Amino acid sequence: MSQAQYRLVVAEDDYLVAEEIERQLRRVGHRVVAMASTGLEAIDAVVEHEPDAVLMDIKMPELDGLEAAREIQDRCPTPVVVLSAYDDREYLDKAGEVGVQAFLTKPPDGRSLDRALAIAIARHGDTMALMRLNRLLRERTRELEDAAAEIERLREIIPMCMHCKSIRDSRGFWLRVEEYIHRHAGLTVSHGLCDKCAHELYPDLTSDSD
Repeated sequence: MSQAQYRLVVAEDDYLVAEEIERQLRRVGHRVVAMASTGLEAIDAVVEHEPDAVLMDIKMPELDGLEAAREIQDRCPTPVVVLSAYDDREYLDKAGEVGVQAFLTKPPDGRSLDRALAIAIARHGDTMALMRLNRLLRERTRELEDAAAEIERLREIIPMCMHCKSIRDSRGFWLRVEEYIHRHAGLTVSHGLCDKCAHELYPDLTSDSD
């Protein structure tokens, strides 16, 4: 018998079966906070009461138990124990796909219910922890990608001395502009004077041409 009292939603469309499940749960120390007779009622009950777990019949009116379980995981992630009259492998596979953590055949006894609930809650906790780790990993990956993009952008910025206009290379050496261009672009720089500089530096030589 579990030491903790769980708050539970029971989704079962057969009234007598639902009453028996609730009786068995009380016997092992758990409390049913809501009963549902359809898949849609089960979803609403989980959203409203936020139970520790849900006991869900597969064959339900309006929305079957597996679809209801899928919707619950999307809207209010909660451990789900599926109840079925048949131990069908197909149902087992589908149950796992929609986030069901445990599977019981009807009619379950109190001890089986207690054990299945403990397993479902533990598995759900592991699943949620893994989801949090995956989310954190995605966030860190995005941060690293952003940092790499920023580094790549910074690599495109050439550090130049604001006074002498020398350029610092990747090794930290300061090179003249023409030497930097020659090393990195393979170009040879020729020297000359533009008209403006020639006029400022040698006004006597350029005054006749004006």
